[in-house]
Amino acid sequence: MDHQGQLRRAALALGIPDDEVRRFIQHLRLSIRLSEGSSGVPVGQFGGLPRLPVGVDWPSDGVSPLPFIFSVDCALLPRVDDFGLPADGSLLFFLNHEQAAATGERRYGRVVYVPAGTDTEVAAGSTDNAFVGEPYDVGATLRAEFPDWFGADDEDEDDDDLSPFQQQLARDLERDLPHLDELCALANDLWPPDNGYARAYIGGYADEEVIKNFAEQTLAWREKTGEIVIPVAKWYSHVEKETHRLTSEWVSLAHFPVDNELYYRSDGSFVIRHDDLAAGRLDEALSVAELIP
Repeated sequence: MDHQGQLRRAALALGIPDDEVRRFIQHLRLSIRLSEGSSGVPVGQFGGLPRLPVGVDWPSDGVSPLPFIFSVDCALLPRVDDFGLPADGSLLFFLNHEQAAATGERRYGRVVYVPAGTDTEVAAGSTDNAFVGEPYDVGATLRAEFPDWFGADDEDEDDDDLSPFQQQLARDLERDLPHLDELCALANDLWPPDNGYARAYIGGYADEEVIKNFAEQTLAWREKTGEIVIPVAKWYSHVEKETHRLTSEWVSLAHFPVDNELYYRSDGSFVIRHDDLAAGRLDEALSVAELIP
């Protein structure tokens, strides 16, 4: 479905200029919400034993099997503009979130793509194992997402919570988009914000803290190689600008809460560059985990 065209037609019907709609769409991303009880055909499964290609071992970190989180059938997922998921086949997500959070090492997360037509079998294992959860099906719906500084998801957001750089972005946006409120309302009417508990999100914006970490690493490497010199007093502003630039290059492949009774919040995610996703290089996805006591 042409989601951008759907929003554009609705906006033009309200008399909003086309060039303004096009600028707004540059900031809009749609994510696929996976949840239990969604109407329609199930698109994936959380927990249980995964179906892997015949002869392929359960993914591991080199020592122990990685917990299986969920799988989705790409052919059954809603198609999203400018989001290069495979048109068919299955995606399987494995993550040891505690080790990933503790070490930051890539080996504790894995995305497995199984092309359509591949002979598969239920992976050898037992549902009694600690890394196998209770199986259940999930359906899919869409929701609209905006950058953190956009303020479109929270009308009560205080500008004081934004950095000077983000405040300038917001001011420029309001100047360029006189009908910003109407456009946000339209997007949220077409693809409503969260309603109930979501098991995971496919697509949308990658977590800002994750991208900020990439930005810091990128700038530190460029300084180390002598490509740039950043005064200490200017470091934070450079990180913000680099974070803003990288946000357009990266997308959230999957984001999901992970059950863990020892922590107030436990999240796992996979992020990937747009170019790698479009080229089918799913093994380039990076796993990220966060544990908050």
